[in-house]
Amino acid sequence: MSKKIIVWFRNDLRSHDHEALYRAIQTKAQIIPIYCIDPRHFAQTSFGFPKTGSFRAKFLLESLTDLRNKFISLGSNLIIRQGLPELVIPELAAQIQATDVYFHAEVTSEEIKVEAKLIDNLKKISIKSESFWGNTLYHPDALPFAIDRLPELFTSFRKEVEKFCTVNPCVPIPTYLPSLQDLEIGEMPTLEELGLEPAIADPRAVIKFIGGETQALERLDYYFWQSDLIATYKETRNAMLGGNYSSKFSPWLALGCISPRYIYAQIQKYEQERIKNDSTYWLVFELLWRDYFRFIATKHGNRIFKVSGLQGINLPWSEDLDKFKLWQMGKTGFPLIDANMQELAATGFMSNRGRQNVASFLTKNMGINWQLGAEWFESMLIDYDVCSNWGNWNYTAGVGNDARGFRYFNILKQSQDYDPEGKYVKHWLPALQSVPTVKVHTPWKLLEIEQERSQIRIGKDYPAPILDLDHSVKVNQKAYNSACAIGQNSKSSNKRSNFRR
Repeated sequence: MSKKIIVWFRNDLRSHDHEALYRAIQTKAQIIPIYCIDPRHFAQTSFGFPKTGSFRAKFLLESLTDLRNKFISLGSNLIIRQGLPELVIPELAAQIQATDVYFHAEVTSEEIKVEAKLIDNLKKISIKSESFWGNTLYHPDALPFAIDRLPELFTSFRKEVEKFCTVNPCVPIPTYLPSLQDLEIGEMPTLEELGLEPAIADPRAVIKFIGGETQALERLDYYFWQSDLIATYKETRNAMLGGNYSSKFSPWLALGCISPRYIYAQIQKYEQERIKNDSTYWLVFELLWRDYFRFIATKHGNRIFKVSGLQGINLPWSEDLDKFKLWQMGKTGFPLIDANMQELAATGFMSNRGRQNVASFLTKNMGINWQLGAEWFESMLIDYDVCSNWGNWNYTAGVGNDARGFRYFNILKQSQDYDPEGKYVKHWLPALQSVPTVKVHTPWKLLEIEQERSQIRIGKDYPAPILDLDHSVKVNQKAYNSACAIGQNSKSSNKRSNFRR
């Protein structure tokens, strides 16, 4: 076996539907799977947050352990190295006399720079490299338009794709991998060795997320085949409390522990064998949104990270860190916001409905730079996906390509619509446990005698509101309209115009 191919794993921590691994197997080469723990991923963000927080890191280490165990069962192993991939991989390639390096390509600048340096360093030692596309439902070559002509509105994108495109079938799962023989495998680091605190499980968490392909496939089997929960997905997906209101696939999708094409194939199978309805379609619809954000990031590059966003709107954002910390810690005095932010801090997860509300509150009520929120999510969320995170924050802040003017979430209406009995906020905010349902979302309206009965003192046991909702919206809407009038297509001169990446 003269040909040796290194397969570099990144955000594709699975054995099923893995094109880079499959293509390497087809060559009948000696295959060397490797994952590099890049120290840059454990540095700080621009605003000083851990770039990868404890919950994210724990999920990553679990996913790597699971992938290693999978490869051991196939006769091989997963090499773990700590260091810069563009240096570590060429060094290993030279050591073992590898002929090629295969990997799945990424689309944002930090990742692209690493790829470019890796390819250049491999060329210097006459080793070939080949990249594949493996993180979306649709392959870019299958789209009915070039990436630089991608529609700026999601609805236009969706209609064209649904009309003209097909999803490629999954590539086969390997049944055997050659032994790595005498290669040094490398130890899995601990959170402490990565400079992080332990990720302590909160007993209030409604689902225990464990990283890895095994858990991802088990979750799909449960959500589809054991419980039929997918059949009511559209009706339940906007809830916030419980383990089954949505698929919860996102953490595993973010690290590539499960393939979107595999999910799609299982949906098709479910529709054929059980039921096809709006709910089964809606899960595909959400996968399309995920695709769209990745393709938009491919098209626009670093613009999704700039404070002026994809639309180039220069808003007078505040960077008041004291006020930001109240949002960050869930101490704004608005129960829906505080409950969601405390859930995030305690578990590394939050519902989609919650994310929309807290992001709207930070930007449309508090007027605080959306990049702060995007970075905090990057640090905390176990399902952090660079394209979806920054694309969604662009959208909510009103600077994204698919934003529609000054749109905001009415926090009190959202509270009544999605947590009418206050079960969610009471779950995460024990101080509100005895507050009557009628005032659980407006505790500042409790009379003094009601506070006594409810065993709560507003301003001490639970914070008073940090702002007036209606007034804050009017102030920020005026600023938004003024910025748009000046010229939404002007280039940002903000000090953070080349923010982050």
